[in-house]
Amino acid sequence: MSNNHDKHADDHGHHELGFWQKYIFSTDHKVIGIQYGITALVFLFFGFSLMMAMRWSIAHPGEPIPVFGFLIKLLLGSDNASAQFANNIMTGTLYNSFGAMHGTIMVFLAVVPLAFGAYGNYVTPLQVGAPDMAFPRLNMVSYHTYWPGGLIMLISFFVPGGAAKSGWTSYSPLASIADHGQGIWHIFNGQTLWLLGMVMLITSSLFGSVNLIVTIVQLRVKGLTWFRLPFFTWAQFITAFLLLLAFPPLESAGIMQLMDRLAGTSFFLPSGLYVGGQALEVSGGGSPLLWQHLFWFLAHPEVYVLILPAVGIVAEIIACNTRKPLWGYKSLVFAALFLGFISFSVWAHHMYLTGMGTKVSTFFQLTTVIISIPSVIILTALMISLWGGSIRFNSAMLFATAFLPMFGLGGLTGIPLAFNALDLYLHDTYYVIGHFHYVVAPGTIFALFAGIYHWYPKFSGRMMSEFLGKLHFWPSFVCMNLIFLPMFIQGMAGMHRRWYDGGASYELSQAFIPLFQPLIPVFNAFLEAFGKNPIEGIRAIDLNLVMSWGAWLLALAQVPFIINVLGAWIFGRKAGDNPWGCTTLEWATPTPPPHGNFLKEPVVYRGPYEYSVPGADKDFTPQDEPPKS
Repeated sequence: MSNNHDKHADDHGHHELGFWQKYIFSTDHKVIGIQYGITALVFLFFGFSLMMAMRWSIAHPGEPIPVFGFLIKLLLGSDNASAQFANNIMTGTLYNSFGAMHGTIMVFLAVVPLAFGAYGNYVTPLQVGAPDMAFPRLNMVSYHTYWPGGLIMLISFFVPGGAAKSGWTSYSPLASIADHGQGIWHIFNGQTLWLLGMVMLITSSLFGSVNLIVTIVQLRVKGLTWFRLPFFTWAQFITAFLLLLAFPPLESAGIMQLMDRLAGTSFFLPSGLYVGGQALEVSGGGSPLLWQHLFWFLAHPEVYVLILPAVGIVAEIIACNTRKPLWGYKSLVFAALFLGFISFSVWAHHMYLTGMGTKVSTFFQLTTVIISIPSVIILTALMISLWGGSIRFNSAMLFATAFLPMFGLGGLTGIPLAFNALDLYLHDTYYVIGHFHYVVAPGTIFALFAGIYHWYPKFSGRMMSEFLGKLHFWPSFVCMNLIFLPMFIQGMAGMHRRWYDGGASYELSQAFIPLFQPLIPVFNAFLEAFGKNPIEGIRAIDLNLVMSWGAWLLALAQVPFIINVLGAWIFGRKAGDNPWGCTTLEWATPTPPPHGNFLKEPVVYRGPYEYSVPGADKDFTPQDEPPKS
């Protein structure tokens, strides 16, 4: 390891770098981590904005979008706006575009780059005591492959016909024949640009995953054995393998769909396909199901790419803020390893509607139920870790503890979807949306917020405001549940996820929900107090208003966070090297860490979570503190 530190010093020479080398084309893992973080947060805000516009269309179908309509016109360009957004009213085509791009942006451009690209880059080398990533230049290339992929996605809104509109799953043959025809450019159209952007994003992730694996395997400092690694580093290590093994099939599929669109191949186009009453002139013989297999072989492990880094962040924060070791550390590690392994054997539970045989569906039902076991072990270990702790409820800990029930609710509501008899009824309803978003939104995104509050002092040298942090947390917690909890009820009532009018044209959405009927007297008393007419009952479609207001208020709840991040950078109280009293190696560096990270090569003497050790002179013992003789 000392050779790595010496070589790093020789390579860089510690001369002063110019602006472009220091901030734009930097090879320093910390700068690249911050680049990933800022870029991903911008995409997160953009993807969230698309959702807010969709929620207006759902709650107020046929009504013009107020105040922010001009921004959507700017996004679309004049030609697309006149066709898809006339009089500031969202059409079904634009709703499909926003839906497809919301899913793509939130998963591939926001949450994964934030969870893996930002946290993995900034924190992991520090936690293993490395001076940088194993391949710094490859790291730089990874970031500069990521953001152009996102830029291509954004450019697709301006091209004739607008952005991709075949869903974030981009199923063939719909996606293979979309965005063709009069006035649509051959290459520069929404679906083709979506595919080109995805190829770049996947390539970026593959660069990053190889780099992280080699860094953890090769650059650990002396004494840092595998079972002395912090759980966050384990989570990033397993996530890197998931990316490395799951993404190549989707990249291959993306290139094959590109060939179908541009080169006249028929990988996913069957023979005898008719479009608009006309036979499609393709060679045929392809399989639409092949796309679904390749897509979901990536997309189910992708769920764990989203959740494992989040679990790693939460574990670090819980251990530090309860002043206790993580309960069942080795159980957590083995459960995460098993979770990663078995995540490759459950993909076809997304495809029950394709008519698979009973034996095959039984296999995937079984594996899907089995995968819940390691998830329960992880959640249980984290909850038991709270027991008896001297808990410090700072902003990071609030988000981390809220993650536990939110992730649990997301996981529990996924179990019915494992069984094909139930999935046939719930497929493509809001129930599925509610289940997935409880895992990813109040689940993963809460953990990512927790990580920002926890590690912000390390990378900025400043403390964030606890008051603004709590002002950010509580409204976010309430609004997240206002948005996603009613989705389970709507889904079980049969409401479909792709209705751009929120169900206004469907009779089933007008049915009263028995669960809410006992509350009618309370609602009517409230309405009468404000001079409104009483209601006969609460219908499934009425919940659209609750969820949409929840979404818009959630956006407002992020204002304290933005003020906090920007304000603390300038006005925040200066942070010490280890302001939270943590034990892992990233807190052994100066704050913020200098080039090369450590003033001297650290040596690890103990496990990652030695808190409140009996007989110790303080309630935490850093990993690099030598044992007393």
